[in-house]
Amino acid sequence: MKAIVVYESMFGNTAVIAAVIADGLSETYDVTLTDVRDMPPVAGFDLLVLGAPTHAFGMSRPRTRADAADKGEVRPDTEKVGIREFLAQSPPLTGLAAAAFDTKVDKPMTGSAARKALRRLRALGCRTIAPAENFHVTGMTGPLAVGEVDRARRWARTVGASLAPQAT
Repeated sequence: MKAIVVYESMFGNTAVIAAVIADGLSETYDVTLTDVRDMPPVAGFDLLVLGAPTHAFGMSRPRTRADAADKGEVRPDTEKVGIREFLAQSPPLTGLAAAAFDTKVDKPMTGSAARKALRRLRALGCRTIAPAENFHVTGMTGPLAVGEVDRARRWARTVGASLAPQAT
């Protein structure tokens, strides 16, 4: 089975979580890890996992990415495209298994890029196989909160196992 992990990351925290998730999924799947800036096609995959930082209670927009760039050093070309644009340009994904995660500040706050992404994925025809998952950073630019890398690996294994029995 083949999985693709597509992520958006401004300060690198979501990229770290995406890499850990890809590693965790690799125990069950042939995994492709890619930055959303590459606008990868998802045809031919059995599982799509999307990840992004939560901006302004949801998925980033060009304005929120520009605002984030004012807060600290960001990865190159991150202002150009995010998962919002990736999903807006996606063809129907009927029947594709999907999961989503986000990174967000470890404070009580509403909103989640992952929840919004799952809603868009369902509208595109995906079947979601796990609830949205939030991984925490200690501040807007990071770093990741203690224990989040291990938690991401466990989440990936759970997501992978939830679909793997269907392949046998």
